[in-house]
Amino acid sequence: MYSNFMEHGIEYAKRAVKEDDTGNYSKAFQLYMNALEYFQAQLKYEKNQQIEKTIRERCLGYLKRAEEIRAVLDNGGSVPASNGDASVAAQPKTSPKPKDGGGKDKGDPEKAKLKAGLDSVIIREKPNVKWSDVAGLENAKLALQEAVILPVKFPQFFTGKRKPWRAFLLYGPPGTGKSYLAKAVATEADSTFFSVSSSDLVSKWMGESEKLVSNLFQMARDSAPSIIFVDEIDSLCGQRGEGNESEASRRIKTELLVQMQGVGSDDHKVLVLAATNTPYALDQAIRRRFDKRIYIPLPDLKARQHMFKVHLGDTPHNLTESDFEKLAQKTEGFSGSDISVCVKDVLFEPVRKIQDAEYFMKCSDGMWVPCEPTQRGAVKTTLQELDAQDLASKVLLPPITRADFDKVLARQKPTVSKADLEVHERFTKEFGEEG
Repeated sequence: MYSNFMEHGIEYAKRAVKEDDTGNYSKAFQLYMNALEYFQAQLKYEKNQQIEKTIRERCLGYLKRAEEIRAVLDNGGSVPASNGDASVAAQPKTSPKPKDGGGKDKGDPEKAKLKAGLDSVIIREKPNVKWSDVAGLENAKLALQEAVILPVKFPQFFTGKRKPWRAFLLYGPPGTGKSYLAKAVATEADSTFFSVSSSDLVSKWMGESEKLVSNLFQMARDSAPSIIFVDEIDSLCGQRGEGNESEASRRIKTELLVQMQGVGSDDHKVLVLAATNTPYALDQAIRRRFDKRIYIPLPDLKARQHMFKVHLGDTPHNLTESDFEKLAQKTEGFSGSDISVCVKDVLFEPVRKIQDAEYFMKCSDGMWVPCEPTQRGAVKTTLQELDAQDLASKVLLPPITRADFDKVLARQKPTVSKADLEVHERFTKEFGEEG
């Protein structure tokens, strides 16, 4: 049935050209995209190299014209006229008037389009996560400071053979703060920060994914000093040679290897920072490209104690330092994410008390608080009744107590199993180092 893909693609392309000529640009855009879908399907099965080359050339032309139309329609402007013979669908109608992007990509619309697609991964607003917000992980923070902060502030230290680390792999169980640590790097570093996921680098168009990888590194070099953070890198760089590996996946890995090799051997001041929950799933060649492979373990006692305080923030509570220490002791085996979920649940306990309360008392400042029926000044009423009297805004939430935490912890379990921990500890012994 795939033999019909080419015919359908040509038919859609003819209709797109016709609509383009008549000025019906919205319809033309959709038809161009339909044509591209069929040509893409044909490429999956085409064995003739000459025909494949022709199809690719057509696709580039149609895609360029479709992008021109979409870019202008999105901005509410007028679409530049196309050129070429409208009756010949094999010659796509590409306008020689791309939007003025300026710079050296102005004459290369395809490269400009790829860079525009990657523009959203640049973090221009700093995440406001400081080193002090990251509990524990002192070795990891020290190594990242050596790689990120010192080379920028004290470049004279890194001369001759002494060069800063250029690629870090952060691995460990889910929820241990790998991405959070990357945000701290973005905050503390005076560098352009590129945060990408597999979806940012994988394109449905043949050959475009590796171009996206290449352009990402080129943009990072142009903006140096810069940091490229790849989250869940295992989804991009699994073991080569696996049965379910596609040709596109192999090309992405090859391009990433080439680019990382370039970063490691030149002075472009580009740091690659990657995170994964499954380090064994990484391709061996990719793993070797990372100078530092740092294990981000479950938080220790002091780190958990600090996390409870950070997540509570300035929420009113009556917990003492001893209470925080006991909470940390009770949450052995919890990840940072588990503690975050726990505190989030606890934050709702005062609301639940208000909703369930049957007795309230009025304080000297005019605010109503829930109370026991035996308490002096107790009034039998509910939140709904107070709301009916327009007193809901006068209801004061009670502070969080140690009992609230005990109630939540009684029903919450850690999400990281011992088997998961053993896998990461074994990887650390073989390839990594403690964070």
